[in-house]
Amino acid sequence: MIFITAKFRVLAEHADQWPEISGDFTRATREEPGCLWFDWSRSVDDPSEYVLVEAFRDDEAGAAHVRSAHFRAAQEKLPRYLAETPRIVNATVGQDDWSELGEMAVD
Repeated sequence: MIFITAKFRVLAEHADQWPEISGDFTRATREEPGCLWFDWSRSVDDPSEYVLVEAFRDDEAGAAHVRSAHFRAAQEKLPRYLAETPRIVNATVGQDDWSELGEMAVD
């Protein structure tokens, strides 16, 4: 799978509304057949930073995502709400779902 984590630093005046601002993009991406997950979290250290954790089935699904109309729309819409260019980690990993964290197993 393609595993991606990206940090979005949102302008302070838009930080509380980011889930709504990015909502159409989020919903459309989650509906893609190759999307495994697409989840936003807000930093506990910086309320203007959101972390996006996303995964796609394979290279083909990742390519379909960046070619989609909703991705292009997000490229046009979202940057005006950002304080800086998002930072990203993108890796291909040999699994297709989350693994359990054995070091913190719950009995």
